[in-house]
Amino acid sequence: MKRLLVTCFVITLTHLKVFAQFPPVTIPGSEVRKLTSSIVAGQEYELQVSLPSGYANSSKKYPVVYVMDSQWDFPLVKCIYGEHYYDGFIPELIVVGVTWGGTNPNPDSLRARDYTPTNEKWTPQSGGADKFLSFMKDELFPFIESNYKAESGNRSLVGCSLGGLFAAYTMLTHTDMFTGYAAASPAVGWDNEVLYKYEKDFAAKKITTPVRLYMTVGDVERGRPIFEKLAAYMTGKNYQNVSIHPKVLENTGHSGTKGETYARGLQYIFERPKLKLTDAVLNKYNGSYKTVNGNSVDIKVENNQLALYFGPNNKYSLYASGESDFYSNSEFLNIHFKINNNSVDGFQIDRYGGTQFITRVN
Repeated sequence: MKRLLVTCFVITLTHLKVFAQFPPVTIPGSEVRKLTSSIVAGQEYELQVSLPSGYANSSKKYPVVYVMDSQWDFPLVKCIYGEHYYDGFIPELIVVGVTWGGTNPNPDSLRARDYTPTNEKWTPQSGGADKFLSFMKDELFPFIESNYKAESGNRSLVGCSLGGLFAAYTMLTHTDMFTGYAAASPAVGWDNEVLYKYEKDFAAKKITTPVRLYMTVGDVERGRPIFEKLAAYMTGKNYQNVSIHPKVLENTGHSGTKGETYARGLQYIFERPKLKLTDAVLNKYNGSYKTVNGNSVDIKVENNQLALYFGPNNKYSLYASGESDFYSNSEFLNIHFKINNNSVDGFQIDRYGGTQFITRVN
């Protein structure tokens, strides 16, 4: 028995030594900042920040997505952003994950404090959502927007469970803080479904800046009936300048709603228009073009929209986001036509990894 214990001890030490030889996995393109709040009782928050690949050489400002519970979800959202940016569904973004710093923080307790709008007796620390929102508005936003090229009028908020409850509560009560929300399996049953109370004031607001909410529940969750009741109630109200897309996710439980909610939610939040342009506008772009390498490109009008051909079997359907701006849904591809004295000189095409001007030849 003694020999067995010694052998196990030696094996354990050997494994520890092997593990210690290698560096931990890090997330490229991200960094950690610390911010101590004077509003939330001196709480230190850890900010996990992801910057887009062209950030260092760009002068433009970027939309910001704030991720609740980033101790769990920052890597997930960072990955989802990369995938859907590459495919052309969402723009370049700054992702800011927010979690708790300090010595041995307990996220289970702290999220119940910061994400809940009211105090429940069975969770004594609960009810701090308004303080946390004040921290975000008066301390977090100024920190991010003074240290990064962040677009102050284009913020989104994503969270799951209590974080989803927080997102829904924020939209209803602090509507102007964010323009987009993605709530995965929000805890809408909190405090006897208290969200209905805040919805009454929300319905009376005059909302001038469009707001979008994407929210989900897993089809096997016990809270599904409560979610579906609230979703039906809110979508039936036809709020002005508010778009709400609820969805029940098939074969999905509570935590499993995160991936699809954040992916589809970001697509929904940043969904671009598909304008219907007149034939007169579309036809002026119809013609033959040539790349800087001498390759032929054709623009054709098909089914009341433009189609881009790099060859007979290499077609991209284009959607209009403006009279001279178009994009593809099949990959990252944006087109801006240059018009000079009512004549189309060509178009600038932006694709993942490069930009070029393609000249009209006919």
